[in-house]
Amino acid sequence: MMSAGPHPQVPMTAAQINQQHYQAQQANQRAKIRSRKPTDKNLPDGIDELLVGGPDLAVAYRKLRDFERRLDATMTRKKLDIMDSLARNTKHYRKLRIWITNTVEDQYWQTNATNIDSFDFSSTSEATYRVTIEGRLLDDPLDLDKDKSSGEDEADKEADGDKMDTDDKPQQKAAPAKPGQRTRFAHFFKALTVEPDRPKPGTQGNETIVEWKKPDKTPSGAQNLPAIADFDEFAFKRPGDENLNITINLFRHEEPERFAVSPELADIIDETDATLKEATLAVYEYIKLFNLQEDEETRNFRCDDYLKKLIGRDMGTIGQLPDYITPHLRPLPPIKLPYTIRVDEEFHKNPTPTIYDVTVAVDDPMRAKYLSFLHNPNPQHAGMLKEIARLDDQLATVCQALAESKARHTFFTSMASDPVGFVRNWLSSQKRDLDIILGESARGNGVNGDEWRKGGRDSIWNTANARESVNVLLSNRSSARYNERK
Repeated sequence: MMSAGPHPQVPMTAAQINQQHYQAQQANQRAKIRSRKPTDKNLPDGIDELLVGGPDLAVAYRKLRDFERRLDATMTRKKLDIMDSLARNTKHYRKLRIWITNTVEDQYWQTNATNIDSFDFSSTSEATYRVTIEGRLLDDPLDLDKDKSSGEDEADKEADGDKMDTDDKPQQKAAPAKPGQRTRFAHFFKALTVEPDRPKPGTQGNETIVEWKKPDKTPSGAQNLPAIADFDEFAFKRPGDENLNITINLFRHEEPERFAVSPELADIIDETDATLKEATLAVYEYIKLFNLQEDEETRNFRCDDYLKKLIGRDMGTIGQLPDYITPHLRPLPPIKLPYTIRVDEEFHKNPTPTIYDVTVAVDDPMRAKYLSFLHNPNPQHAGMLKEIARLDDQLATVCQALAESKARHTFFTSMASDPVGFVRNWLSSQKRDLDIILGESARGNGVNGDEWRKGGRDSIWNTANARESVNVLLSNRSSARYNERK
């Protein structure tokens, strides 16, 4: 049996130990190289007159450095603006134009019979109508030259998979969405129903002729959607030989989801619909505007008449605002489009579609480019950044070499002008630095460390300064002991 508890580790071989030691040495070497890498790209002071190009060269370099700093600050600010825009998920509102029309087949006036009072029981065909609902954004370039009567356009739409047909015929798959592809009609709605204005004989209440629902967990406006959620044209075919009034209900699909607000909440935020986040922020701004927060505990707030209607109490908590607001949010009502299905001959001599314009929310057109810029940068851009980093390292190395050359130039120039005085000052400076390093620097009225080591009546300890310092030290200790006794 295998014993319980921790098992002993297998000892490493000599080759593994050597490899680990070599990797540690390489990591230390790389760290030393990074620590020695110069980073200062500023020209040393007083070098303007020493450059081969003269002062103008130094001035031009400093102007370039200043421009580089301003450019870096601007690019950083723009990147932060892009990240803020993505976090806010700003929506734009555009017009969605919807065409509704219908065609008919095998109606009595389409048969060979010329007399409507005569009956022909030899035909087994059934009168039917076909309703087509098509929607496109007005800003879409395809709408500029739209021609409803063009059979070629209809064939192209079939090939592109723009149509959603509810018949039992095999469905053509929608073409996969490509980057930059226009937003389709089905992206804006999560459900569609068609209801007649009058019930059929033998039925009770309204009957839904057609019902379409987008699959669950389908994001709004996403790419590479299934065919059932990615179409521009919705069509259905039903039997019928009489004109029929219908209502088309469109249920909007927005992310984050928008809700219709109650009258109590609308009185505070002054909006008829909002998302949960928008409503929460609006109520919080209302509380701050009217100074309803408690002075000592800012998480709590007092309720005025409008807030009492909203939450039903005299005091509330900021952290529970979403819980207060959620009961006052209701699903948005559907967009209702009335339409009359015409099956008579007079209408179909020159049929005209019924057109509606619906306002829909779309993502910022630049959002996809922003995401691509942040998460999938251009390979050329990455290569440029590496090249810039390499040039920065070279520039810092050149500036370090200039600083060293400037120091040598200053050293030899000073020594050439006054060799004796320069050497004396240089030796004094070196001695002072050595004293500081060894801890022997002058202290106490310029007295060196060797003087403090000497004793006797003639030493530094017999001076008035030393006696006064000792008296102060002893008096401080006596005071401390006296305070401890008390």
